[in-house]
Amino acid sequence: MSRDAPTVSVEPVFTRARSVAAVIEGLLRETERSVDAALYRLSHPRLAEALARAARREATVRLILDRRKFEETAATRELAAEFRLPIQLLSGGEESKLHHKFAILDRRIVLAGSYNWTLESEQNFENLLIIRDENVAAAFQAEFDGLWAAASVKERGARP
Repeated sequence: MSRDAPTVSVEPVFTRARSVAAVIEGLLRETERSVDAALYRLSHPRLAEALARAARREATVRLILDRRKFEETAATRELAAEFRLPIQLLSGGEESKLHHKFAILDRRIVLAGSYNWTLESEQNFENLLIIRDENVAAAFQAEFDGLWAAASVKERGARP
């Protein structure tokens, strides 16, 4: 391998061994430029606050949440209002949901796995992969950008 080859790192984190929320909080503290996250659920107060702190540090924060789960979950709506989180809502119709659970930090670190950003997930058997790879981050970024565009169109009442 040449010295110029990019460094690739994948770190698995399991709730059985440690707090995934604490790991995410730490990574969000280190984020400088951007947080783009597509999440099925977001109701963990510490994670919502960590996102708001990143935004106050002038990192661009964009969140896409499942519309139905957002409408069903008062805690999510309350956190979004309290921390003024920039959220777009998306669903694919009655039988479809935005079931992603990923975030891209500074366009170079991907957080992905079964972990929902909720208090309940800390008690479940969940996982999170921390992937440090520019190619993987670019693929997730392309997915996020497509979802963001579709959510923006849906918010205006048009079909993507």
